[in-house]
Amino acid sequence: MAEKDWLAKQFEQNRGHLRGVAYRMLGSLSEAEDAVQETWVRLSRSDANSIDNLRGWLTTVVSRVCLDILRSRSSRREDSIEENPIEIPAKDDASIDPEQEAILAESVGIALMVLLNRLSPAERFAFVLHDLMDLPFDEIAPILGRTSTATRQLASRARRQVRGISPDTGLELTQQREIVNSFLTALRAGDIEALVQVLDPDLVVHIDKSAAATGLPVEIHGARNWAGNAIAFARHMRFFQPALVDGAVGILLAPRGHLFRVLRFTFTDGRVTQLDVIADPERLQRLQIGMLEESDE
Repeated sequence: MAEKDWLAKQFEQNRGHLRGVAYRMLGSLSEAEDAVQETWVRLSRSDANSIDNLRGWLTTVVSRVCLDILRSRSSRREDSIEENPIEIPAKDDASIDPEQEAILAESVGIALMVLLNRLSPAERFAFVLHDLMDLPFDEIAPILGRTSTATRQLASRARRQVRGISPDTGLELTQQREIVNSFLTALRAGDIEALVQVLDPDLVVHIDKSAAATGLPVEIHGARNWAGNAIAFARHMRFFQPALVDGAVGILLAPRGHLFRVLRFTFTDGRVTQLDVIADPERLQRLQIGMLEESDE
């Protein structure tokens, strides 16, 4: 009994780490918790005396469990972002706090979670374990059933997708980021005048049919005509995060990391001259999305 209690204590000390690995792999707190629990079951059935590096062993096991879930999910396509961008079926588990999951998604990075969801199971697995968890390819490859070279290529391909398309000049990117930051600050504060300051007076806003309340595409002309209505959506601002969208700075709305809406900007002379509000699943899938470098944030 004392040995089992010691093992349980050691597992609890690693629970946060395992949850972090599983959440980055799966993008779902309920599934992550399931993967962690399955890892405990497998540990309790194992000979602990034969495990030299418990943390490493646990990381490997939870990773294997997550890979099985990713592959099963991919084959069923039940959690397809394209088909169901926000109302993803959640496990009926009272222990899963939506607020807790939102905080976890934000700690990982909303844009990163969106991009991870676009990777294949093998790409996501290799990228998370190597780039985010610092595991060597020699340890990751056997879990995937691939060579170290093939695993390295998977991570490299995933890395390119995460980085997205880079703009031509860093200076232009910095200016765009400043404008977008001011845009978000004004929206979050409900400050119409501050919002209008970053918009061209002749702003044109295109809202696709999936984003429009009427179910039909909408076109709005004039900064003030649009700004008043935009303030009404300020309650959703906690889920917005700047990211690269088709090579320029845009904004993602991604509750719990699931892409729901994108704001794509056109900039001219330091102001926003055109804004595209995109929610159509097919259009979202075609967008080239990437992470902003830390130096640009």
